[in-house]
Parts: sequence; C-alpha cells; structure tokens
Amino acid sequence: MIALLDYDSGNIRSVEKALRRAGAEVVRARTPEAIAGARGIVLPGVGAFDDCVHAMERQGLLEAIRGWIAADRPFLGICVGYQALFERSEEFNSHARGLGVFDGSVVRFQPTAEMPRLKIPQIGWNQIDLRQPECPLYRGIPGGSWFYFVHSYHPRPADPGIVATETTYGPTFASSIWRGNTFATQFHPEKSQENGLRLLSNFVELAEATDARPL
Repeated sequence: MIALLDYDSGNIRSVEKALRRAGAEVVRARTPEAIAGARGIVLPGVGAFDDCVHAMERQGLLEAIRGWIAADRPFLGICVGYQALFERSEEFNSHARGLGVFDGSVVRFQPTAEMPRLKIPQIGWNQIDLRQPECPLYRGIPGGSWFYFVHSYHPRPADPGIVATETTYGPTFASSIWRGNTFATQFHPEKSQENGLRLLSNFVELAEATDARPL
C-alpha cells in the first residue's frame, strides 16, 4: 500500500491515478494514523511552498514525515513535495521554513547571460542528466530522458552528493535527489507519460519490497 498524503493539493487525483496505473494500492492519508501499514509515502504538491507546509502542520503530518524518512522508509516527494524537504524557501520573500530533512534553500530561477529573457515559470518538457545512474528510481530510464516540469523555484541542496539528476533551464539545477530510500523530483512523473510511469513503477516495486513495520 502507498499512502498518498492529502493536504488539498490540486494534483492529488492525477498522482493517485498514475500510482494505480503503476501497480500500487493507494490510500489517501490526511492524518498520521492513516499511514499505518503503508509501505511507501508519496507527497505530491502544486502551488505555494508556504501553503503546503502549513497545511501539513495543521494535519500533524510534518513530524510523521520526518519520522518516516529518519527510519529510511520509502518516500517520494513531487514538485512542491520535493521543495518542502529543505530548510527554507525564498518564495514571496517569506523565507518560509520547510521540513529541514535536507540542508539547503529553495530559490527562484534567475536569468543567465545565455538566457537573459528566461521565461518563468518553466512549463513543459525538459531533459534529465543522470548524476547517479545507480539510483533505483531511474532503473530502465536513460540519461537524456524527458520529463514534464511546472515551477518557478527549485531546491539548491547544500550536499551535492544527494543530487540524482540535473536539468538545465537557464541555470543547471537539481531536478531530483536521492538518499537511502528517500527520493524527490522537481518534475511531475504523473504528467510525464511513459518515463513517468516507469519511475513510479520503480518506486512502487521498491516500496513493496520493504517491510511494513510500525515506526
């Protein structure tokens, strides 16, 4: 069973549908108790960083997520669900606090000398450069594969060792990360057709191979 965290994110239905296509039994979880018995957690997200973190705080999910990741249980964050894993975000100049699982900040795209008129947000397809080809999330997915992005901000990890893929849009940024059984992507696998479905299937298979032990 995969627990899909439901904090009224706008794209939860599409993520749920994609996970089911990837072979998962899915339960929507709005409380810490609802993740009991799950083999993996998926944290989706669209919209503002602040809204995501505050909604999960109201539901008592923040500490549950921290405990899950600390126990090295399978976890996948998507888009804002990826950004929320870091210490803080510059969005709206709020310097909002995140989960702090990883050191680093979420920053806004900045134009470069090569792309002085960089269109923000990035909306559409872009390629990934595999920095860690052994990452189980990318089994069967070659470097240069295309995924679908919608975002104005991206994490800047303090530890380059967790970067699983990079993508260039103006600057080159960490488009996904990996540490232990924790994975997170800036792109939307649920919108990324065959490559996205393969990625989700890899996560589901990894989660199913993990003991559903209580925390």
